[in-house]
Amino acid sequence: MKLQNYINGALLAPTSGKYLDNFEPATGKVYSYCPDSDERDVQLAVEAAKAAFESWRNTDLEERMMILMRMADGIEKRMDEFVTAESRDNGKPLKLARAVDIPRAVSNFRFYASAIQHFASESHQMPGVAINYTLRQPVGIAGCISPWNLPLYLFTWKIAPALATGNCVVAKPSEVTPYTAYLLSEVCIAAGLPKGVLNIVHGLGSKVGQAIVEHSDIKVISFTGGTETGKRIAATAAPMFKKISLELGGKNPTLVFADCDFEATVKQVVTASFSNQGEICLCGSRIFVERSIYEKFRDAFVARVLQLKVGDPNEETSNLGAIVSAPHQQKILSYIQLAQEEGGKILCGGKEVKLEGRCNEGYFIQPTVIEGLDFLCRTQQEEIFGPVTTLTPFETEEEALTMANSVKYGLAASVWTNDLKRAHCIAEKLEVGIVWINCWLLRDLRTPFGGVKSSGVGREGGWEALRFFTEPKNVCIKQ
Repeated sequence: MKLQNYINGALLAPTSGKYLDNFEPATGKVYSYCPDSDERDVQLAVEAAKAAFESWRNTDLEERMMILMRMADGIEKRMDEFVTAESRDNGKPLKLARAVDIPRAVSNFRFYASAIQHFASESHQMPGVAINYTLRQPVGIAGCISPWNLPLYLFTWKIAPALATGNCVVAKPSEVTPYTAYLLSEVCIAAGLPKGVLNIVHGLGSKVGQAIVEHSDIKVISFTGGTETGKRIAATAAPMFKKISLELGGKNPTLVFADCDFEATVKQVVTASFSNQGEICLCGSRIFVERSIYEKFRDAFVARVLQLKVGDPNEETSNLGAIVSAPHQQKILSYIQLAQEEGGKILCGGKEVKLEGRCNEGYFIQPTVIEGLDFLCRTQQEEIFGPVTTLTPFETEEEALTMANSVKYGLAASVWTNDLKRAHCIAEKLEVGIVWINCWLLRDLRTPFGGVKSSGVGREGGWEALRFFTEPKNVCIKQ
């Protein structure tokens, strides 16, 4: 099947007439074709968005809300189709797409459809002199660029608040996982979204993504992806004085203290390490364990990891599915080799998995646990983005914090302890944007989301997203 762009309310072939192969990671075979669009398609999308902007920004808030709600309903009514497409495109287990990815996409639309009804601005009185109030107005055309690991989840995470605040959108999903964005195009048409309000242009980042970032009529850029790509976006957008939100990579620490709830911690840290094949920017890829329980934790952790099944994403018993692409599989395997060269000991995993049947040419890797590495080595410092985690003992809180904060990234961390005072102290000192205490990936859509250092600029979620996609204007009235 040839997917199509969604521009000005219609499904269109790319101007070039060219397409990219879209592989199913579990089989290693092409199963659809993604538009190989370029700057001409982006220009068409921008023109459509410009034509729609005044009408959309002036659309009654309740009408905007109802349209977003219909979009959520449209995804939900086609739940099985979206779940199957997401699993097939990304390689993740079908049950994960059904439990997390697609329901969260539905929630994103419903949350922001409701939130815009309650979005208030400030007023400041100068007694006897004047009153000031703040208008929050849409920026104009927003460029939204999303990654391949949580395709529809993160695509809608950007689009929903941008539309709710009255902006029009030119969006680019990952060319590696384009299918659910295409299905969303069909949902938009069925929901009666006015033409030009949302435009979805498929293609390569070097063509479509760069054209979106460079376009002078696109005033705000929201990007989730790799840190190096984020640097290039910032270098282009900053001299053009665009608003930018960059949610980038992570090398997240997991701090396990001796007083933790041991069994629950082991179970949840395994999930935090290997969920979605470790292809989540929030996964805990560096586990630091208090030395007094290090061996006990290591043995229990490895035993539970060995129980994880790598298999066909369609099978209910599969815990890990396929790696998203052949190049990414090779990248992960190269880091496992590097870890051995750096003196690491592989406690379990470390190898490619070859399945039988329909998945005999798919991209699979065993969940891998490594110990014995210096915390400053490349394996412990660089983002691998796969089913690979390291175990390292620590003696004191200070040592744990030194190791946790040693990387250039600062997205998220988890801390496992029953000492409330310690939890608060550690959370304050961790150089990250998100800290989970005795949990992982427990998300409230009202809270700010994002990282520090090389993990990004700006915040998404809740009021933060609504503020990002609007410009504040102060009005002062003399009394």
